[in-house]
Amino acid sequence: IDPGHGGHDLGGHYGKVYEKHLALDTAMRLEHYLKTSGYRTVMTRRSDTFISLPKRASIGNSYSNSIFVSIHYNYTWKRHVSGFETFYHSSRSRPLAEYIHYAMLKRVRAANRGVKYARYYVIRNARNPAVLVECGFLSNSHERERVKQGSFRDGVAHGIAEGIARYQSARR
Repeated sequence: IDPGHGGHDLGGHYGKVYEKHLALDTAMRLEHYLKTSGYRTVMTRRSDTFISLPKRASIGNSYSNSIFVSIHYNYTWKRHVSGFETFYHSSRSRPLAEYIHYAMLKRVRAANRGVKYARYYVIRNARNPAVLVECGFLSNSHERERVKQGSFRDGVAHGIAEGIARYQSARR
């Protein structure tokens, strides 16, 4: 589990709402759900520390037969944009992205911005199935108020965990 940003890398932010804090909180909630379901987990960070992109990818690659989930919150200058996006790089990561994306949308009502191909460093350099999840836009005032609520982040984490479970069931 890779909580995006950290340390001096704030990620997207609006006022005192920082992506790095939201991503870490969501990741910790995800870890709880996965461990409760019997999964072994590894976090790229557990506190507000900076971890380089190569180090994040390396942590993920050091575990064979694993999956890599990078958690982020989005930001754009277009204030009306909202919703969830899930990114993959390799074709073998696409099913993981789809399971996670639609399970999140089932748990939390949000605009569906789709499952998309992207070249983000951490998923491009992953040897295992890997996705990068954007859990809402901090630049959208309505969505920002929602992501500040623990119940919203909990729903997102629960959805990601359910998507991972469905993905693992389909692989068997």
